[in-house]
Amino acid sequence: MTTFRNMDSIRRGAPFHMVGDGFRVSNYFPNGNELGERISPFLLLDYNAPFDITPSEVSRGVGAHPHRGFETVSIAYEGYVEHHDNQGNHGIVGPGDVQWMTAGSGLLHKEYHEREFSRRGGRFHFVQLWVNLPREHKMHPPRYQELPKASMGRASLPDGGGEVRVIAGDYNGVRGPAETFTPIHLFDIDFNKGGIAEFELPASYNASAIVLRGNARINGEREVDEGSFILFDHSEGVIRIEGLDDDTLVLVLGGEPIDEPVFQYGPFVMNTREEVIQAYADFKAGKMGDANF
Repeated sequence: MTTFRNMDSIRRGAPFHMVGDGFRVSNYFPNGNELGERISPFLLLDYNAPFDITPSEVSRGVGAHPHRGFETVSIAYEGYVEHHDNQGNHGIVGPGDVQWMTAGSGLLHKEYHEREFSRRGGRFHFVQLWVNLPREHKMHPPRYQELPKASMGRASLPDGGGEVRVIAGDYNGVRGPAETFTPIHLFDIDFNKGGIAEFELPASYNASAIVLRGNARINGEREVDEGSFILFDHSEGVIRIEGLDDDTLVLVLGGEPIDEPVFQYGPFVMNTREEVIQAYADFKAGKMGDANF
């Protein structure tokens, strides 16, 4: 008889709000930092649910802003995001692609709708995660991992039930391309109706999932709808997810918690208040690079 990992709670995201003038997101965590160590090493999940971008000659998004001490992970489902930074890096993330940016010691960057996508308009669907860095790597030199659709690990579900796309870590032995500083499992599952995915993570790892599209059944008993965020506890056991509709899409997040203090203020995530004050001082002094780029 299969032992399932227990569900701790099922939650909804906060009301949608604009980030800059181009991203309409619901924040799932932090929710007043209530979840804290329960979602570590993840820090933030902003969900840009599908919505239609009207055509514009001006690319909307977020202007130049700094980061230090963590990573951003941008997962594209529909639409295109362009970015560039003050170190000369530039790229475009489109459907099926992922960008994994290590801010580390600090940089300034911009994110906005890719020019041609902005001009023609269309459906936009994205997830952005913030991933913490342990103390020993918070000042790592900035880097990018551009992870195109073709590079993803892929595992077929039994009986034509769908496909698992592995971004980081592994799903039942299929590995993803992302290089991470701590153990992380990040994958999404595109279900056909009745498809079943089963996997097991170490009980000490945090584990959660969000239903991005359709409806699903968790552990054979609890039905959850689009927009549901499922937090699992630390019990031993298998996680089973069943797609109840064709084209059900579920994003799974798991990883080893980083057992260190977290002090976040604005775009900086460090271990102490003093380190964040220093980050602001370095930013204002131009030590993260020129803001005019």
